[in-house]
Amino acid sequence: MNIRALFAAHNMTEGAPWKRLLEFSIPMLIGNFAQQLYNTVDSIVVGEYIGDLALSAVGSAAPILNLLLALFVGVSTGAGIVVSQYYGAGAREKLSRAVGNCITLGFIATVATMVIGVLIARPMLTLLDTPATIYEWCADYLTLYFLGAIGFTFYNILSGILRGLGDSVSALLFLLVSAGLNIVLDIWFVAGLKMGVPGVALATVLAQGISAVLCLLKLMRMRSVFDLTFPMLSLRKDVALRIVKLGLPSGITQAIISVAMLTVQALTNSMGEMIIAAAVVIMRVDGFAMLPNLSFGQAMTVYTGQNVGARRLDRVHEGTKQGLIMNVAISAAITVIILIFGPFLFDLFTDTPELIDLATRMMRILAVGYVCMAVSQTLGGVMRGAGDTMTPMWISLITTIIVRVPLAYTLAHFTACPEWPNGRPEALWGSLFICWALGALIHYFFFRRGKWKRKAEISMQ
Repeated sequence: MNIRALFAAHNMTEGAPWKRLLEFSIPMLIGNFAQQLYNTVDSIVVGEYIGDLALSAVGSAAPILNLLLALFVGVSTGAGIVVSQYYGAGAREKLSRAVGNCITLGFIATVATMVIGVLIARPMLTLLDTPATIYEWCADYLTLYFLGAIGFTFYNILSGILRGLGDSVSALLFLLVSAGLNIVLDIWFVAGLKMGVPGVALATVLAQGISAVLCLLKLMRMRSVFDLTFPMLSLRKDVALRIVKLGLPSGITQAIISVAMLTVQALTNSMGEMIIAAAVVIMRVDGFAMLPNLSFGQAMTVYTGQNVGARRLDRVHEGTKQGLIMNVAISAAITVIILIFGPFLFDLFTDTPELIDLATRMMRILAVGYVCMAVSQTLGGVMRGAGDTMTPMWISLITTIIVRVPLAYTLAHFTACPEWPNGRPEALWGSLFICWALGALIHYFFFRRGKWKRKAEISMQ
């Protein structure tokens, strides 16, 4: 095998669809696993060396981070779709301008996020009624993270470009290097230098910056595929608008999910530090359980984009069937693992028996939901790759804002009791499971309606 070929752009318009999807998904799965290690190692180090209160602080900061960083999810998604379609069509000049405009848009968005994030961190924590015991830790964590957001944002945008070209291996390698560095710095800053929660944020920021630099160096060496020159960095209205038009709905989707998380976080905070800590460890395990879904969803977006660019809609249909079967099968296996080994997974984060028992009970409510998410992510990925990014956005709006948030508060109201005056914790995760199940049904319905096919046909003209 030619090792250098692994780190090159890959054409997904030829060969068996399931093989192309696996070749792309496996490096991405490992890469997403490594990226998930950032937050997970943060939680493990904080829980072991500082305590459960600090663990709650890191978890409470996450929804605010996700809300402000949602913009980059949009730019990254738009980059991947535009790049994959131009690469599939063999349009070198358009591809070059798309890559350059993605980088420039990323820089502009990064500066805006750094400024806005620092200004709103404390007001947002106050608005969410963050407990006084963890308030300052949350504020310090958020401030440092936003000041160093350039690493996170540019890695996501540049790796989105690489994946649009079919190169998921390079992004994986760079992220593995970064994840290893993050682990070392986490332990050094927190356990060695006693920097506390701010040390966790600083370690993550530095490690993410390294991965972003490596991605940029890789793109600068891909001269055989596109031209990354200063003229190409100049914003062109038509190119920039296309990237934004395709990516903005995904960014809005992420923002919608983040707003829902913020709203539910206020309910979580009202239930006390134990529930906040349980939510943190559950979401960390959830992050790993969701990786195959996310990886196949991203793979379907790139696969669909390249084949739409190459005018191969027949391969899109075939790849959708094969990708859906693989994703559902893997998610079913993960569900079984969670149900059997849940307590052992939570034991990595805390030594508190009550916290482990609570997290285990709540995770069992979510477990089957990962099969539902397999359907949503696969079909949503096809829609986005075809250029229909609005439909997944509206589905997220319905399931998270209209369904999940009111349902969580309603269930909390009706389960309130002397032991749980603000509602039982089952309200938080029961509402999330219902949201996932409903999302799968709606995705299937709109996929069958076929608006994404009409979008694909327009892109092929």
